Amino acid sequence: MLKCIAIMGLLIIGAYLIVQGVGCKKAIQEGKHRLEEYGAKNIELCYGNMRYVDRGDGDVILSVHGIFGGYDQAYDTCKDFASDYRILAPSRFGYPGSDIKGAGTPSEQAEAYVELLDRLGINQVYVLSTSAGGSVAIRFALDYPERTKGLILYCSAMPLTEKPEKYSEYAGPPEFLCNNYAMFLMRPVFGPVMGMDPSTIYSMMPVSERKAGVVLDAAVTNPDMARNYESYDIENLKVPVLILHAKDDKLASYESAVNASARFPKYIFVSFEDGGHLMAGHEAEVHKAVTDFVQQNGLTERK
Repeated sequence: MLKCIAIMGLLIIGAYLIVQGVGCKKAIQEGKHRLEEYGAKNIELCYGNMRYVDRGDGDVILSVHGIFGGYDQAYDTCKDFASDYRILAPSRFGYPGSDIKGAGTPSEQAEAYVELLDRLGINQVYVLSTSAGGSVAIRFALDYPERTKGLILYCSAMPLTEKPEKYSEYAGPPEFLCNNYAMFLMRPVFGPVMGMDPSTIYSMMPVSERKAGVVLDAAVTNPDMARNYESYDIENLKVPVLILHAKDDKLASYESAVNASARFPKYIFVSFEDGGHLMAGHEAEVHKAVTDFVQQNGLTERK
């Protein structure tokens, strides 16, 4: 009897894995097709290729996406602004269509953005970051204040309030999980662990085209504000900052955002009771907050 139960259990598990494999394959195909629909452009920079979406007119918002992202995630974060602003949404290092410069540090990522702006003839931008893109966006604002009209931190990674005695050298998912099938199987835990709908997996596919970026973020980008704490001179940041954060964000701590905000010389903090890491359901409020921020800082480029 026990043997029969064990065999039945194995058959059920096997059938489940097969069904999931079929679903994963379909999600990969749909993900590849979805990426093509963005009409992303390629540009050859001094170190290699960068792929980006460039849509709209007006003040430029440079969108710095988070982990498991790419030009698609970068654009989708700002798509509600596309009727009012020019959205520049590149893939960061290691994400779809973008090569890695040097060690791939936030400083090098910021340098690559400056080269992209120069090639496109763009003088100044509002830099908007989500999640793991926070250290890159903050680095950009610190290193290139003359190119930065304002910094918008959208449920973003935030600077530390003091130098840590120790920190994680690898802050992200284990490399062995960074594949299509493993992540597809993990989608049921997206809600309880990350506060995201399981359907989020479809915007992450194909994971295989994002793996290099995910591993780079975990090993280099995410630990950088702890590893190089002294170089993040937040108190002397010269640009205005808008912080948007949800209290129930399970991936970027709201408490840490509140504590870190005091380090910025000039900032506005807009909080939401719910919405999670993606601030779902608050699109109109986010749009208004960003519009008000831009209008307060002027609609024309500062000379």
